[in-house]
Amino acid sequence: MSPNLPPPSSLTSLPQDQQFQVLDTLFEPSPELHTLMIPVVANQTFSSYPGLIDAVGGRMSALSATNLPTDKAVLLGILGSHPRLGRPSVAQPESLSELSKKEQAQLNTGAEDQAERLRLLNVEYEERFPGLRFVTFVNGRSRDAIIMEMRQRIDRGDAEREMEEIIQAMCDIAKDRVRKLE
Repeated sequence: MSPNLPPPSSLTSLPQDQQFQVLDTLFEPSPELHTLMIPVVANQTFSSYPGLIDAVGGRMSALSATNLPTDKAVLLGILGSHPRLGRPSVAQPESLSELSKKEQAQLNTGAEDQAERLRLLNVEYEERFPGLRFVTFVNGRSRDAIIMEMRQRIDRGDAEREMEEIIQAMCDIAKDRVRKLE
């Protein structure tokens, strides 16, 4: 069952646990995202969910631009909250949200060698970019296309650019979720 979103203009009047639920539905559960955004959600009225999502993206981008270790830790907590692409392994018992399961459905079918390649690329990516997870807006793309993108981003090796790409992907995914839930 898919979650429902309340009218965006009502967010300021919702109890905090329901505000958390909205953020979790759009972005994936993250205590760091709650900490970053609850002052905004509680005090700023949004006329649309894309407006809220842009505000989240702006706050995350501001964190990525600082050199403060505490800001980087908050940002890495948010960016690392997204599930790994592909089938979760037994050693990785994270649970995918219903929305993530649907978004990744085409990545979880097909040849086992591709699944293993994706798993190994996730490991390589996380070794190259400690604290980050590979996030992209899958949007119906094939496993081969995702694998090629992962390889290019690993080879590029630019951690700052990775953070910005992940922020953009998370916002694109959130906007797509809004479209699907409205």
